[in-house]
Amino acid sequence: MHAVEGFVSTPWVFVALFGIAMLDGFFPVVPSETLVITLGVFAASGEPSLPLVMLVAALGAFCGDHVSYLIGRKSGDRIFARLKEGSRARRAYDRVGRMLAERGGLVLVVARYIPGGRTAATLTTGATGYPRRLFTRYDAVAAVSWAVYSSLLGYAGGAAFEESPLRGVALGLGLAFTVTLLHEGVRALRLRRRPGAPT
Repeated sequence: MHAVEGFVSTPWVFVALFGIAMLDGFFPVVPSETLVITLGVFAASGEPSLPLVMLVAALGAFCGDHVSYLIGRKSGDRIFARLKEGSRARRAYDRVGRMLAERGGLVLVVARYIPGGRTAATLTTGATGYPRRLFTRYDAVAAVSWAVYSSLLGYAGGAAFEESPLRGVALGLGLAFTVTLLHEGVRALRLRRRPGAPT
């Protein structure tokens, strides 16, 4: 525990945060939310700086999303060709493509809060030729709001358990998990209520 507290008070923690938040944009197995929430917890006791956590997380997410967008722009056709018809990944990409056509930038903002969904959204956005100027505008909103939300979630847990940071981390992650479950539950209900939806 003391080693962790020592690390979060060094500048290296921001290098790690930027790298992980960036990687998560195009390599979705990297748990960037976990790190941002954890640093938010420790920020409640003074180190690291909460505004810096928000800023670095947002910059990393923004850069990673643009890497994913460029991958989609250059290799989108080859990526889609490898996805098996009817597979979960193919359904996700097809759904994101339809949503982009209907709602545009709103999809980019919402998808940033869905692990795995953000990569599907940014890759598909690039592959479908969505204008880079609009992508950059909406992605900036998505990255900043995500960084602020995740940091404050951790900060709330850290403030509640200032004497026990690990409990604060558990609370912050629990809140994030609950919000994700609620989001997915509401989405599933809305899909079920659509005309023609299977019963």
